[in-house]
Order: sequence, then C-alpha cells, then structure tokens
Amino acid sequence: MSVEILEDLLTDELKDLYSAEKQIIRALPKLIKAVTTPELREGLTTHLEETKGQVARLERIGEILGKKMSGKTCVGMKGVLEEGS
Repeated sequence: MSVEILEDLLTDELKDLYSAEKQIIRALPKLIKAVTTPELREGLTTHLEETKGQVARLERIGEILGKKMSGKTCVGMKGVLEEGS
C-alpha cells in the first residue's frame, strides 16, 4: 500500500470520527434536557464536554495534516442517533 493511499485512508477515517463526534455534540443537549435523573444528566453533561475536547483534538490533527475534517457524514452514528430518537 502506498503512502498516498495510507494518507487518504487516515484522512477518511479522521473525517468519519469528526462527523460522529459533531453529531454527538448536536444530540446530547436534547438528551440532557430530556433526562430526569440527576446522575444521568451529570454523566451526559460530562460526556458532552469530553466530546467537545475530542472535536478540538481532531481539528488540531486536521491542521497538522493540512486537511479539513468536514465534508463527510458518519453514516453509522447517524443511524444510531436516528434509532435512538
């Protein structure tokens, strides 16, 4: 496998992860509002903050590689969130 193909694969996977994390960031506030258990609300809020950190790290990786992380939709996460709603 050539370096270019490996770089394309890496970029594609990073974009997929970025999309999944961004979808989670959009979905979690709705879940946080809907839950009634304080412990669950706290856990989801913590997870939201951790996910924002993941997005920031992925954006930094994109900067280092000179690639934009947007432009791809993680179909798997989209399906999970649609089923969950």
